[in-house]
Amino acid sequence: MPQLFVASGATTWGRDAQKYPQTVDFQPSYQAEGWVYGEFLARTKPRAKVAVLAQNDDYGRDLLVGLKRGIQRSPVRIVAVENYEVTASDVQSQIVKLKASGADTLAVFAMPKFAIQSYVYANRLGWRPLVIDNAVSSASNIMQLASEGGTNRTVNGSVSVVFLKDPTDPKWKGDAAMRLYRSIMARYARGANPRDMHHVYGMAVAYSLVDVLKKSGANITRAGVLQQARSLTIPANPFLLPGIQIKTRGADQFPIEQMLLQRWQSGGWRSFGGIWGYRAT
Repeated sequence: MPQLFVASGATTWGRDAQKYPQTVDFQPSYQAEGWVYGEFLARTKPRAKVAVLAQNDDYGRDLLVGLKRGIQRSPVRIVAVENYEVTASDVQSQIVKLKASGADTLAVFAMPKFAIQSYVYANRLGWRPLVIDNAVSSASNIMQLASEGGTNRTVNGSVSVVFLKDPTDPKWKGDAAMRLYRSIMARYARGANPRDMHHVYGMAVAYSLVDVLKKSGANITRAGVLQQARSLTIPANPFLLPGIQIKTRGADQFPIEQMLLQRWQSGGWRSFGGIWGYRAT
């Protein structure tokens, strides 16, 4: 049974499509995301000294690999890397060591619980680095939690990536897709938080799935669905940011390879700059 548009940025899903023929990813790969952060630092903060907190698995390693690729032709230096296990209770000792490295930039390649702790412990230490916060842990509700307890100075200015329309961003208040999103949430997901971007992610996936099913024809088969998913072109999914395409073709099995940078300021994310495109193949 095809597993379409899994909620993971693991690079293996697109890179090793022959190994996982029934599985198709959706979001940008973690390596692509890490590369954008590296390129951003290389262009805007070329003398940056970067400390990295990374989960000790392929998730953290993918992001770190991408970051290294993004800075490899620049003077940006990674001065310290600290890993943590998913079973750990906290990352306090790691943040202490990373601060001691003299870094002025902190890349947080961690799940939400540990990302919040990173802000809290950095704030307690009086450390004010530029924080690069990976997309998995940068949802608005997570950042609001991280802001509590007087850590606003640490949280403000954090940089992450985005490819979905943010339901908390005033610029999309009158957007037709966001109006549809809110009406669906009100009708079918009462009690759920409409400000949570994970719900937007789900609708973006659903829209793409419908496109695949339509193109599969009246006589839908597993093979036909998979063929369409692996040769897909959706130039404008209405739940994605304008200009971001969904495309799979041949050896390139990464559906989304474009994203924007965003910065947390005054209680919300604000995207800036143009679209960053990454070619994995």
